[in-house]
Amino acid sequence: MREDLKCEIICKREIAPNQIELILKNARLAEEAKPGQFVHIAIENGKNILRRPISICDSFMENTRIIFEIKGDGTKWLAEREEGDVLTLMGPLGNGFTLYPGKRAFVIGGGIGTFPLYKLTRLLNKPEVFLGFRNKDMVVMEDEFAMHSNLHIATDDGSYGHHGFAIELAEKEIDKCDVIYACGPKPMLRAVKALAEKYGKKAELSMEERMGCGIGACLVCVCKTTTGNRQVCLQGPVFDSKEVIFD
Repeated sequence: MREDLKCEIICKREIAPNQIELILKNARLAEEAKPGQFVHIAIENGKNILRRPISICDSFMENTRIIFEIKGDGTKWLAEREEGDVLTLMGPLGNGFTLYPGKRAFVIGGGIGTFPLYKLTRLLNKPEVFLGFRNKDMVVMEDEFAMHSNLHIATDDGSYGHHGFAIELAEKEIDKCDVIYACGPKPMLRAVKALAEKYGKKAELSMEERMGCGIGACLVCVCKTTTGNRQVCLQGPVFDSKEVIFD
């Protein structure tokens, strides 16, 4: 079982409406973190017993970067922490993405599913990245992704980039692809699975489910696969798309 780590918040900022970035200082966490893994943060507000799983956006030197959206009491409490505060968490947890040297990679993200894909993008060799957002105001990390990839952006309302979905852009370029990595809402992941099967491409999906313990003991975060129910926190969050069954 993973022991708790203490991580000091050394930087905090709001990068988009209700989306908060924290830089956490802990050398062990930063050194061990792999693309696609997450941390499980204790919420000390007197209301929430369960921790909150937050995907790792990036890690460098002694620092780990997380970005999350305020959705409820737990993330609201987390968003109210300030620089100098110390968080208690377990991590890095879960199985991350697999790197395939020499393979031409597509990275497809939607909304807050963009954040877990950044370190992966940084480690790949100039991948094609396709990011989808609701509108122009919600577009984040554009310059950072553009530094490490050929970046394509779509918005649901057409206020920025392609009018439509990121996966539509990916399909137009599919001949350039050997492997697909994706993170985002379930309808998008379902579409990525279908795209991979249609063109015979390997794909890895980062699945999100509600979690209790974060270490495989409580069986709350199961997802359906071809080999039965599997725990997202322990055997995921990244799965081969061929294994995942969407209802």
